Amino acid sequence: MQKISIALNQNKIYFAGFSAILFAAILFLLVNGKEAAFISLNSYHPFYLNVFFINYTFMGDGIFAVCLTALMFFYFKRKQAGFALLYSFLISGLAAQLLKNLFNSPRPKLYFEAGTYLNFIDGVTLSGSSSFPSGHTATAFAIAAVLVLMMKNKNWQLLVLLAAILVGYSRIYLAQHFLLDVIVGALLGTVSGILAFYLAQNRISIRKSIKRMHQVPAELAPPAAMQAS
Repeated sequence: MQKISIALNQNKIYFAGFSAILFAAILFLLVNGKEAAFISLNSYHPFYLNVFFINYTFMGDGIFAVCLTALMFFYFKRKQAGFALLYSFLISGLAAQLLKNLFNSPRPKLYFEAGTYLNFIDGVTLSGSSSFPSGHTATAFAIAAVLVLMMKNKNWQLLVLLAAILVGYSRIYLAQHFLLDVIVGALLGTVSGILAFYLAQNRISIRKSIKRMHQVPAELAPPAAMQAS
């Protein structure tokens, strides 16, 4: 746990920025409500932003996470970072899917009555259910947390945070999720990233502890004569 504390302290710019954005988003949601917050965040839809967010939202896709993990393992040869990214993707993905099945929340397409919201983008496939939480946002923030915790150059903290925030906003812009879905996805991803960092940092000692747990103590082992018979 000391390693995590040190790593968090070294990246306090990222986590302070994350906390500030999270607080602002929660306050905005509480003041405006679910519907008004969603519509307010989608009032401006020029063509160039449509193109940008349609493509940029892929940064929170599972395929991107797998490709980034493979790149870290096989190209950069950074095994520990690769394991951290893999763990973060698996933990955030499993947690998001669990919550999606527990809370079968409708997505904007199903939530709004016809004609209530007019900024649906042509060519974007819209799902009707499993809105809460945003899986893309969870993946993006899980990856961001791992990258920030493991990178040596701390000057990139705010850029990494911005990259994750844009993935979260893309899910609202593309009418795939509400603000609450994105907020919870960001929290879920950040916690998953920190946990993945801890597991990757301590995977060898954890593996040894598990092996010791499965070893039979000498005093409990059956006598050699009994084993031979």
